[in-house]
Amino acid sequence: MSLNKLVICGVGLIGGSLSRALKAAGAVKEVVGVGRSEASLARACELGVIDRAAVSMAEAVAGADIVVLAAPVAQTPALLAAMRPFLGGDTIVTDAGSTKTDAVTAARAALGDDVWRFVPGHPIAGAELSGVDAAKADLYRDRRVVLCPQANNRQVDVARVRAMWEAAGARVSEMSETQHDRVFASVSHLPHVLSYALIAQILEAPDAASKFGFAGGGFRDFTRIAASNPEMWRDICVANREALLAELDGYVATLGALRQLIDAGDGAALEAVFARTSQARTDWAKQQEK
Repeated sequence: MSLNKLVICGVGLIGGSLSRALKAAGAVKEVVGVGRSEASLARACELGVIDRAAVSMAEAVAGADIVVLAAPVAQTPALLAAMRPFLGGDTIVTDAGSTKTDAVTAARAALGDDVWRFVPGHPIAGAELSGVDAAKADLYRDRRVVLCPQANNRQVDVARVRAMWEAAGARVSEMSETQHDRVFASVSHLPHVLSYALIAQILEAPDAASKFGFAGGGFRDFTRIAASNPEMWRDICVANREALLAELDGYVATLGALRQLIDAGDGAALEAVFARTSQARTDWAKQQEK
């Protein structure tokens, strides 16, 4: 895998880490950054995450091998529309957003006949910290990346995007955008909402300071992701609201069932639920170690 020019729109944790990984692997000659904040782009240059900041979208995408959209997902339509007049040659556009159905819809609307260039993607890696200072070269090592190839994508272009992520150390899988959004509503989007919700609940309590003061490891582990980028998670919740609402309804129903068991003092039934779920969590953790 060798890229002459990689463009990253949104040089934060996700985009910055991809750049660092590809630079460390010797897989890219030049990385150009596009972003809303001149200060952030200047910091990315200072850290060596990007080689230069683009002066315009036209200059940014000209002659690019791959353009990666790593900004919050609500910015995808505007970014695609801004770059479309300047896309040419074999330039491919991909993204790193956590929702895919909305990205596909945005690409069809913004790119028109050039929609074949857009290969949807989602790296399953992140951290509670955000911004270019949090970027690290090993963020994607042995982590999963999902691609959602479209019928009008060229196989060679999907292969190029796959090779880019593999050069960053990732393991790449493929699924449809609708399946993707259902799966990640359950295992990613819902956990973030629950983590934010617990913090919000405690903040409203009259003894919030005492609760935070005595919180221990379990609280820390459960709420770690509530420190994630609020703008990004706002956009994800809105973009994937149908699948997320279905998961929330299922979770509320499960909580209701547990509440009934607790209210009834049915220790045996509670233990049975906890034992089954504890074993499932243990089995999952062992699979992650392989």
